[in-house]
Amino acid sequence: MRLNDLKPQKGSKKRRKRVGRGIAAGQGASAGLGMRGQKSRSGSGTRPGFEGGQQPLYRRIPKLKGFPVINRKNYTTINVEKLASLPANTEVTLQSLKEVGILTAGKHPLKILGNGELGVALNVKAAAFTQSAKTKIEAAGGSCEVVG
Repeated sequence: MRLNDLKPQKGSKKRRKRVGRGIAAGQGASAGLGMRGQKSRSGSGTRPGFEGGQQPLYRRIPKLKGFPVINRKNYTTINVEKLASLPANTEVTLQSLKEVGILTAGKHPLKILGNGELGVALNVKAAAFTQSAKTKIEAAGGSCEVVG
């Protein structure tokens, strides 16, 4: 096989239809566009999304920045820096933080965030930890336990 032997497969190349060239050509006069109206005229017709004067869909729907998460997990969050005031080897739970007065309201599970520094070893029991919080607690000699 050589380059000069290459040709398209039989039936893959179709001749374009020459419209508006008389009655004998098969698509004369109206060129298959019907009698009258906006869609039969020359030019592009209507723009994409145009609904004939009706308020278009893109203007009817609300402009939201994303969609709400269904069954979203809510947490009571606290940073590592707030735990630094606790004495060493304390067991930290949602209930113990309420008793000490660090947290006032906490109806959701506890999540520890990693902002700040920690110098004391604590045994923290929470529903979730960020990666930075986990490394800071373990670097201070404490332990992290995921509960629930």
